[in-house]
Amino acid sequence: MSPRSHTVIENEWIILADGTRLAARIWMPEGAEADPVPAVFEFLPYRKRDGTCMRDESTYPHFAAAGIAGVRVDIRGSGESDGVIDGEYTPLELANACELIAWIAAQPWSNGNVGMMGISWGGFNSLQVAAMNPPALKAVISIASTTDRYNDDIHYKDGCQLYAQLSWAATMQGYQSRSPDPELVGERWKDMWLERLENEPFFMEEWLSHQRRDAFWEHGSIAEDFSAFRIPALVIAGWADGYRNTPLKAVEGIGAHAKALIGPWVHKYPHFAWPKPRADFIGEAIAFWNRHLRGEKNGTDATPQVRAYILDAIRPAPRRDFDPGRWVAKHAWETPQMQTFGIDASDRLATAAPSASAARDVFLRSPLDLGTASGEWFTLKPDAELAADQRFEDGGSLCFDSEPLAEDIDYLGRPVVRFEVSCDDDWANLCARICDVHPDGTSYRVSFGVLNLAHRNGNADPTPMPHAEKVEVTLVLDACGYRFRAGHRIRLALSTSYWPMILPPPTDPGVTIDKAGLVLEMPLLGEHRDISVPEPSDPDPLPTYVTHAEGDSLREVTRDITNHLTTYHILDDTGLTEHPDTGLATRQVREEFWSIAPDDPLSMTGTAIWTCDMARPGFEVRTVATTSMSCTETEWLIAIEVEAYDGDELIFERHEETVIPRDFQ
Repeated sequence: MSPRSHTVIENEWIILADGTRLAARIWMPEGAEADPVPAVFEFLPYRKRDGTCMRDESTYPHFAAAGIAGVRVDIRGSGESDGVIDGEYTPLELANACELIAWIAAQPWSNGNVGMMGISWGGFNSLQVAAMNPPALKAVISIASTTDRYNDDIHYKDGCQLYAQLSWAATMQGYQSRSPDPELVGERWKDMWLERLENEPFFMEEWLSHQRRDAFWEHGSIAEDFSAFRIPALVIAGWADGYRNTPLKAVEGIGAHAKALIGPWVHKYPHFAWPKPRADFIGEAIAFWNRHLRGEKNGTDATPQVRAYILDAIRPAPRRDFDPGRWVAKHAWETPQMQTFGIDASDRLATAAPSASAARDVFLRSPLDLGTASGEWFTLKPDAELAADQRFEDGGSLCFDSEPLAEDIDYLGRPVVRFEVSCDDDWANLCARICDVHPDGTSYRVSFGVLNLAHRNGNADPTPMPHAEKVEVTLVLDACGYRFRAGHRIRLALSTSYWPMILPPPTDPGVTIDKAGLVLEMPLLGEHRDISVPEPSDPDPLPTYVTHAEGDSLREVTRDITNHLTTYHILDDTGLTEHPDTGLATRQVREEFWSIAPDDPLSMTGTAIWTCDMARPGFEVRTVATTSMSCTETEWLIAIEVEAYDGDELIFERHEETVIPRDFQ
């Protein structure tokens, strides 16, 4: 079928039942009113006009050329949409999404069948809305998302608080404090902007008020009831991103309705993600939509349930443009067979049963600044955001190495570590890393997991450790797909800190681990077939905008030995770019500073600053949003500052400080 021409409706107002006007950008295939078409819907707070426009323009024109309309809508209080956002994935947001799906299905150009799609926020709410079963929603594609908002999002990880939580709160403060575009909303723009500035929620306060896995996190976590999910889902993620667990969790929970695709990628769409190889997301998505929104019998039903890229002897590098490996397929996902390692009498990881001996206890207390080579949880670039050589971290950890492997071994799934541990305080944090130790000593992190020991029996009702008594602990690590080469060694590294990836508990008691009972279980790849996954025909699918100032990126660690302080500094500057059609120029600068004394958990501080600029002739605005946190033994201390400028005039400022009790955090 030859490509259809299409038009772009730059801004369509959709009025909800409560009177709120939401802004949509629509890619409409030619002749749709005479020959109705299916539609793909994406619902985000990331600003269609200037936030996601580049990736939207790399995707939706192709859908429209295939006869599929694209409807990209800004959540209330975002971009040009009315109102004020009320949080993440709230009941109001999901109800609005269902109303929008019904609106799309009722349009004269629609065939009544709607798909929902997105990465990150849009991937999250695609799964959540699908579980609500709006009648017109027939299929979803969810990229870099989660089925469990507490354990597999940017906030908490098995009871440990991720530093990314503050970073993300600052990001949302920066995005939501930006003004709408006067070219679209007219003279109302400043009133709309001030309404947002005055009323947008302080996200960090809400997230930090729920340190346990309570009803707040259960809402929107489709893992609470997978049986409610009844439509086809293609779930995609990358090994280099924090959302790597979701595809396998989805196929395990949803079952035959779900299919998984896992590549080597950071937090990006597969057709322009790094590290390469990329995947032809556009072709794959069009075939998926045609099958489920048109009923076309095109062979997609025969796609294996799990396709995964098995990384092969990766070396950490300043930038990873391409990761060696191969694609494999499993027709149906089954629980992997586990290869079990114990600790032998020589403190080696060994598959043979450990020799009988008395318990061999070892005390572990890592420096609190161990973890600066951990990379970021939420990765956007294949550079210093990815984990670096782990040898520095390994030096402050309890490490167990295998002998050099006699043959290659492939793994796919989630490793598990089991052991007995004791602690002389109510809780401590533990981190476990699986590393590939190359013959030259280079240590590449294959997988990691963390655990707050008070959450050892679950995240809903944490309980203190029985002081000085051993308890059995199971630590489930993140999913991985990896080949360990012959001559390499498998390393299990245990530490009581992984900063700044996870924030420290209020005390630093250390732990005692019984090596005799320590077990590592690695998920074997098992039955599979090698496959090829088509790559995109266009190696550079993103559109080109006008660059007025180049961007910049920096990750640096400073260890001030004199003052006994370690600082982690992040800088991400998008540069100043102008959209060639709208004339709108934008720039966002994110800067973060984290610090800690290696022996004082209460010294921890974090500050994140977002500076956002928008301009065209006769229009120039800026917001500066600062979010910070520190702690005492019993409290989290958080604060925000927001300043907004119309030209050089300060038109708004806000400062709030909040104290939140620590709850086993």
